[in-house]
Amino acid sequence: MIKAVISGTGLYTPPAIIENDELVEAFNQYVELFNNEHADEIARGEVAALQPSSSAFIEKASGIKRRHVIDRDGILDPHRMTPYIPERSNDEPSVQCDMAVAASKEALAQAGKTAADVDAVIVACSNLQRPYPAIAIEVQEALGIEGFAYDMNVACSSATFGLQAAVNSVENGAARSVLVVSPEICSGHLNFRDRDSHFIFGDACTAILVEREEDTKAGQGFEILGTRLKTKFSNNIRNNFGFLNRADESGIGKADKLFIQQGRKVFKEVSPLVAETIQGHLASLSLSPDNLTRMWLHQANLNMNQLIARKVLGRDASVEEAPVILDAYANTSSAGSIIAFHKYKDDLKAGDLGVICSFGAGYSIGSVVVRHR
Repeated sequence: MIKAVISGTGLYTPPAIIENDELVEAFNQYVELFNNEHADEIARGEVAALQPSSSAFIEKASGIKRRHVIDRDGILDPHRMTPYIPERSNDEPSVQCDMAVAASKEALAQAGKTAADVDAVIVACSNLQRPYPAIAIEVQEALGIEGFAYDMNVACSSATFGLQAAVNSVENGAARSVLVVSPEICSGHLNFRDRDSHFIFGDACTAILVEREEDTKAGQGFEILGTRLKTKFSNNIRNNFGFLNRADESGIGKADKLFIQQGRKVFKEVSPLVAETIQGHLASLSLSPDNLTRMWLHQANLNMNQLIARKVLGRDASVEEAPVILDAYANTSSAGSIIAFHKYKDDLKAGDLGVICSFGAGYSIGSVVVRHR
């Protein structure tokens, strides 16, 4: 039986950082401009006055303190509040391709492999820069990889769903090694004018190399013991932007063409579903939560992660058991749990067990149980 192993991980982090105070200052300037412009309508009760934000509100609601972004100037301009990412010619690599190549090179170096050792590329992320040609095929070309490549999108669970696809390809013999890359430019679909969500997202890209166990060194990486995926339809997290947008002018520019969510409902509905999925997955592998050394959870909300960990373990988790990176990175969609894995895996010992778990729009949940070799 062929066994799949995670032999290397990589991370690309944009250099630009926005602190909560900076984001709040820009948002509150926008609020003041809006309320002044619509003062008469507000006075007549025809338009609701916008309320200011605060760093204390953001940190209490999410645990986020700062985020990395592709562009900060456009976001912090109260007259724009959208990142400025210039279009590139068709002869230039796409922004997502550049991010993917940087993260992939680190994953390959960590695994001690080159592009010649890779048979496939899966670009798995919540938003793709274009419908076609696939970003994954562009990344494949940029890295000089033979074989095949394709894109996939399962929102915040894209990376774990991509991991399962990679495991399947390795275990069934379709590929000896697969790169799973998640270039997330979340600032591009975030409504920075919405008080309830303007602070949520950041930008980053992760890469994971999945290989046959026989192609790795003894003790290298993490054996993938099993994957489990679950989806359940919900409108509580949604983005309606797409190729049909231009077919009805009345919808262009509406709030639902960017990220929208009903946060309280998501918190209430997703948390128990994630905990049950992890517990059921462990049980199917004849494991229990007590066997876990680490939980690399999706990095969207600190309170949510603490609740999920408590439900899984039956007690509060330590920061070592459930590490947090969203304070510095914010929510990077599917990249979040992989960033946590990338940064907090090297201290584990041979035989230590962990679970990489993502959850988000769909609803979608991906659970990957691993054991340090």
